[in-house]
Amino acid sequence: MFKKVFPLSSILFLRFLGLFLVLPVLSVYALELEGATPFLVGVIVGGYALTQAVFQVPFGTLSDKIGRKPTILFGLVIFLIGSLVCAYSNDIYTLMIGRFLQGAGAIGSVVTAMIADLVEEKTRGHAMAIMGGFIAMSFAVAMALGPVMASHFGISVIFFITAALAILSIIILFAKVPTPPKIKHIYHKDTKTSDILKDPNLLGMIIINAMQKGLMTAAFVIIPVFLTKPEYGFNWERSELWMVYVPAMIAGLVAMGPAAVFGEKRNIPKQIFIVSIILFIAAFVLMGTTTSSSVFVAAVIFFFVAFNMMEPLVQSMISKFAKVHQKGAALGIANSAAYFMTFLGGTFAGLFLDVSGRETLGLSIGVIGVIWLIWTALKMQNPQRYSHLVIPHGEVDFDKLNTLESEHIAEWFINETENVVVIKYASEKLEEDALKAKILK
Repeated sequence: MFKKVFPLSSILFLRFLGLFLVLPVLSVYALELEGATPFLVGVIVGGYALTQAVFQVPFGTLSDKIGRKPTILFGLVIFLIGSLVCAYSNDIYTLMIGRFLQGAGAIGSVVTAMIADLVEEKTRGHAMAIMGGFIAMSFAVAMALGPVMASHFGISVIFFITAALAILSIIILFAKVPTPPKIKHIYHKDTKTSDILKDPNLLGMIIINAMQKGLMTAAFVIIPVFLTKPEYGFNWERSELWMVYVPAMIAGLVAMGPAAVFGEKRNIPKQIFIVSIILFIAAFVLMGTTTSSSVFVAAVIFFFVAFNMMEPLVQSMISKFAKVHQKGAALGIANSAAYFMTFLGGTFAGLFLDVSGRETLGLSIGVIGVIWLIWTALKMQNPQRYSHLVIPHGEVDFDKLNTLESEHIAEWFINETENVVVIKYASEKLEEDALKAKILK
């Protein structure tokens, strides 16, 4: 399974690494461009996410028609062009166009769908966790390298590196990614896409995913600005920003592993998410109110730990809560919402800096975090543990199968490519032998 997931996860790693490398420093560099205002800088920091949100579904639809690989190639070429536009930009509006183009290559959901094509359903949750872990690692690596590279070479060089990473991703796509089999599923009942939003667990995960990404861009508007602009009381040099990002990155990486293990193995993602939200609240309140550099650094560490604790679990939990024929739609909705909130987070922070002060911004985000915490504590549940019974197609009595209904059976479907019937059931409530007796010839 890992061999199938690794190349695609590597493509996402390289693409997100390119996007994330500029995040720690983009706001302070963009403020110096012709026509820049804090509001426009906020739009630029999160701008790629707006076009990501808009094009997630069209790219997914396109991949169904022309194939996953051609669609991913198309998205990477657009990302490459956007990176070059950013690299050559001399004013705020050209940079904005480049950022929008970077996001327009919206391949996230296509890669997720391709992983689902290549990986069996029973290991898909693990595959999604691996993919989330690669994204989290790209975030951590970028936070360490971005400030150092920007201070030595300038922001334009980072955008050229981003373009090179896009080219490397294209090479991996055709050299290492296998062509997925054609898979068609048949289900025992239809479910409307609107049912996704009616499921409190899926809705909770969509909110968690969106809030996490929105707070990410808000943080990367305010952290470098607060630390380097004299009016906010710290007056750091840009070349010193690594001193806050590196320890925060290390702490985030250390926290990511145990959070993923405990969340997956012990089935306690809700508790992991609650701890993360509390850390988010503390981070923004402290960043908004403290006058101590040490406390500010601690707040940034809280933020990174919270982000990295969540990231490996988010996609996996959505995959677990969604029924098999809803996974693509659920992930598409979740990713679109997340990208839209990524745009809003940066725009909100930039607008707030235009009209208000540091303390008000930090406390306002803290209040939003408290509301998010209460929602999660009251509405979200840990996922039910299920097992998968896989039976060869020829051994199944389909008259019996078509009448199979139980509160302890989540779903069943036919995988026509592998010529098997798969039943997802609560093993603690149903015996495998008793289940087989109900459907075998």
